[in-house]
Amino acid sequence: MAKEQGWNIEAVLNNDIVGGDKSVEQDHAVVRVFSEGLPAAASDQDIRRIRGLGGENDSASRQLARYISDIGRAYDAGVKPVLVFRVDRYLRGGDHYSFNQEGFTAVRFTEFREDFHHQHQNIRTENGIEYGDLLKFVDFDYISHVARLNAATLASLASAPAPPANVHMLAKDLENDSTLTWGSSPGGLASGYEILWRATSSPEWEHVEKVGNVTRTTLKLSKDNVIFAVRAVDVQGHRSLPVVPTSER
Repeated sequence: MAKEQGWNIEAVLNNDIVGGDKSVEQDHAVVRVFSEGLPAAASDQDIRRIRGLGGENDSASRQLARYISDIGRAYDAGVKPVLVFRVDRYLRGGDHYSFNQEGFTAVRFTEFREDFHHQHQNIRTENGIEYGDLLKFVDFDYISHVARLNAATLASLASAPAPPANVHMLAKDLENDSTLTWGSSPGGLASGYEILWRATSSPEWEHVEKVGNVTRTTLKLSKDNVIFAVRAVDVQGHRSLPVVPTSER
């Protein structure tokens, strides 16, 4: 329905199994954040482009996961996100994936260690083992911390300007510098832009450079060696989701 009606969904935060089950050796300091790599909705042409640019780790959902990680460092929610670069748990799935299949940016929050006796089970006791999703296994302090991380992420996204549009890496000429161009952030809330980059082997953004209220910049860095992105910033410092450039010849 969201796809058919053209909803403008910037991010889907799916919380599934975040009760902090107290019956296992739970790590209550962290929550896993799963995100897809190669987008489920990518066309054959998209996949060829992604492979050509080495962008297998830079889907929109991965950028959302990295954004959540940044929020976890900036705000003390009582729980820290652990990024897991899989669409979901091993050979398993969740409700966020249906959004991914329709091309929406979506991630899944899940507690660090699950107790499978308490999932998809009728309530019963067999051989001394209690089955079923019972209230007594729920850690409400943990749930409140995960809720705070969600709230901080939502508030940050809602307060930020829209991401820049049409982000490109100029690739007409062979050169060691890297020139990026982009369109202004829709809505007129951006007061400037920042360039992010990281090593191709790094899971998260490592460097940031403020470039002001412009729509083009050149950096003395080779596009061969790093991954770039551009994000919009407002006067209060709220930052949009980053956008990785596509090539422009």
